[in-house]
Amino acid sequence: MEKGKSLANTELASSLKNLHLAPRPKFTPSNSLSRSLATSALPVKSSKPRKLVSLCLGFLGEHFEDIITDISEVAAGFPPDIKLAMAAIARRRRLLSDDVLISLAESSWELLDISGSDVTDSGLSTVAKICTNLRAVDISRCEKVTVAGVSELISHCRSLEILRCGGCPRSNSTARRCLCILKPKLNVVEEESWEELDKVDIGNGAQSLRWLVWPKIDEDSKVTLAKECPRIIVNPQPSPIGFRGVQVPAMALPDVALDHSAVEDIDPKTWAVSAVPRRSSPTPSSSDDAPEMHIAERFRLAFLEREARLAPKRAKKARQQKRRAEREYMMTSIDAKSIALAAEASKFLHKR
Repeated sequence: MEKGKSLANTELASSLKNLHLAPRPKFTPSNSLSRSLATSALPVKSSKPRKLVSLCLGFLGEHFEDIITDISEVAAGFPPDIKLAMAAIARRRRLLSDDVLISLAESSWELLDISGSDVTDSGLSTVAKICTNLRAVDISRCEKVTVAGVSELISHCRSLEILRCGGCPRSNSTARRCLCILKPKLNVVEEESWEELDKVDIGNGAQSLRWLVWPKIDEDSKVTLAKECPRIIVNPQPSPIGFRGVQVPAMALPDVALDHSAVEDIDPKTWAVSAVPRRSSPTPSSSDDAPEMHIAERFRLAFLEREARLAPKRAKKARQQKRRAEREYMMTSIDAKSIALAAEASKFLHKR
């Protein structure tokens, strides 16, 4: 069974490598970002059949947990957009971790969505060193990402323009502590000539950050950003139709998942299985296997097991209550006290 599954995964990986993929639209550079991503509405789904590569990715996503241990070998020769789609599926399947993300990371990626995943500071730092061209990152609801990971992200990704954060109490706390590293600062330089300054970093902080998506930002943080980082627009709203001012890119709007474009042609049923743990189907040992147990019988057996487990505790509690009742009777009843004193006196007379 395992050998056949491994062979199927190898054949699927080989098929994906040999597919001729049409180039997908990339995240546009900063000079054309506003024009190309001005609309916030999702693209209208066409009635065309899904692409072959999307069908293959859907099949691969449904069995992601079967290849997760060999993900680096399976995806070794995949194009960057296929790896991005696999990371997006893994995130939706609740399977995105440091190892999976690092195995799929490509230097040409311009967006990264790890929202709601188990990625830690270590994984985010490593990917930030690989994907230095990132322009949009979503770290919302990442409870294992702290200020250290965000600092590494900002330090290595100098083109970062869109950052999504918050979404849960721990992420909101991390976002508040990150305000100090988002503010651009000038470094102290002691060079003797202007020519030498070309090789020196004269500034740090999130100098290129323009859009910050933080749904439940507190008022103090909002005031701090408005005062010290006026270039950063917090929670931008969609631009009106025909508006000729600063156009808000679609990736800066929380209504659309950041990695939506990577999986928009893949059947959503691919990651719908994430709600229920996948179980391998048992191999029948004989033709006369017993039928599946009825749910009522399961409840009955569970009740009997619980009763058997609680029986010793109940017996102990009954003994304690009985002793407590006896002590209370001895303390409150005159007859009981008389009987006890008579017994003590009888013992004393017998000894004499």
